[in-house]
Amino acid sequence: MNEEMLEAIQNAVMEGDRDGVVKLTKSSLEEGIEIKRILDEGLVAAMEVVGGRFKCNSIFIPEVLISAKAMHAGMAVLEPYFAKCGIEPMGNVVIGTVKGDLHDIGKNIVSMMLKGACFKVNDFGIDVGIEKFVGAVKNDSPDLIAMSALLTTSMHSMRDVINALKDSGLRDKVKIIVGGAPVTQDFADSIGADGYAKDALTAVDKAKELCGKP
Repeated sequence: MNEEMLEAIQNAVMEGDRDGVVKLTKSSLEEGIEIKRILDEGLVAAMEVVGGRFKCNSIFIPEVLISAKAMHAGMAVLEPYFAKCGIEPMGNVVIGTVKGDLHDIGKNIVSMMLKGACFKVNDFGIDVGIEKFVGAVKNDSPDLIAMSALLTTSMHSMRDVINALKDSGLRDKVKIIVGGAPVTQDFADSIGADGYAKDALTAVDKAKELCGKP
């Protein structure tokens, strides 16, 4: 019965059925299924399948976003119970699309996937200036900054943020991951980022690696 319920959650996430995910997640709690199982074997497992399909080009960003929103709806049901069950955040992440760039679909998917992997995420949105990223490191001590850019003209803002952190003596206080359509591993290396992710699933894996999580 438990396996059938978890499989139903997976299917609802993959279909992007937010109402169904919420209903099934609540029913799973009522049935006494462990919260970590609902999270890992239901919600997260479904998004791993979705991510794999996206990598293989069998689905595209709109479908991924719909599934991510459905997964996030289930997460909202579970989150109040995390502390009681000893589920600790993987890390504290600040994410945003850099200054001069108003694109957010890819960033939103990464944000939701990170939340699904139990990261605490502070999403600054789009057109995020240097001062806001630096201020976050200074005042909130995140483990990771995740920066996104879709325009080649805005990519330089990633370098500007990293240089500003160096100038403020804060660079060694935080790990930095970058991504977006025009961003490459070579570019990430050239600006001194700690990691690069070509898609949302890779971003989660890299975030875990940078935060020292298995």
